[in-house]
Amino acid sequence: MNLPRYGLGCMSLSHAYGVAPPPEEGLRLLQTALDEGVRFLDTATLYGGGRNEELVGAAIAGRRDEVVLASKGGMAMVDGVRVIDGRPETLRHQVDASLRRLGVDHIDLYYLHRWDKSVPIAESVAALAEAVDAGKIGAIGLSEVSVARLREAQQVAPIAAVQNEYSLWTRNAELGMLEATKADGVALVAFSPVARGFLADAVRNPDDLVAKDIRRAMPRFQPPHWEANAALLPAWRDLAAEAGVSPAQLALAWVSSRGGNVVPIPGTTNLDHLREIIAVADLVIAPDILERAGQLIDTPSVSGPRYSSQNTAEVDAETFEDAA
Repeated sequence: MNLPRYGLGCMSLSHAYGVAPPPEEGLRLLQTALDEGVRFLDTATLYGGGRNEELVGAAIAGRRDEVVLASKGGMAMVDGVRVIDGRPETLRHQVDASLRRLGVDHIDLYYLHRWDKSVPIAESVAALAEAVDAGKIGAIGLSEVSVARLREAQQVAPIAAVQNEYSLWTRNAELGMLEATKADGVALVAFSPVARGFLADAVRNPDDLVAKDIRRAMPRFQPPHWEANAALLPAWRDLAAEAGVSPAQLALAWVSSRGGNVVPIPGTTNLDHLREIIAVADLVIAPDILERAGQLIDTPSVSGPRYSSQNTAEVDAETFEDAA
């Protein structure tokens, strides 16, 4: 499917990073995004235990035709615990629940948020294919999967998009997924394209993050890795200044430059940052600056794995550890 060149990840308005803004502020940000030309919104069953879908639904009420709408199932909060469940009956229920919360009769793109390793991916994808046939979803996506899993899924139904983490400091997509999606005409939707705020120069001290911020459990934000990663920031700031853009804009431009099928979906809770993100689509950054960005922040220069061992076990995407 043809997606806009940039989208907006809505997770942080309800979930994961710091304290979510009040719903009325989140609604104002989403409506402003639509007013200023954002045409691709990404949410999920998981985010805020469904509250994020309700928020997005409120924002697009009366404006449904203006936006490509994406959501996800297969991972949800159950009695306060995050549960990965890719059983067909679960996905059928979650698709219907997403439609109700969003207040729409169809969702343009619906992802399997995580491959449930206890369920063959063919069974999960077949359930989503039923939803396509029923007109409930327009296309099927996968998230945090490997090329091998993409190939399995494609034997069951067309896959329109793969949403994997991709940024200067997370290059796992370059272990096969970037090439595979380009070859197949599949969108590679890049989540966390500014490295969970690191490349936006938004994290000066991880100790200042609130207790429930998910970055506190991520090795790259913990000692000794944080100190090594923070040492990259002065040169990163200087490079962005040389380009005449903000650090976040340079990071987003680099991701977008990786191919016409690559679609970054940064998130924000701040209106000024939203406008900074929107402006990236009109920026022209010299190729040598982008090349130097890719040399400065790369797998060899970044310290620590992207997830804890527990979270790593939950995803299927290729890792540099496995490739070594």
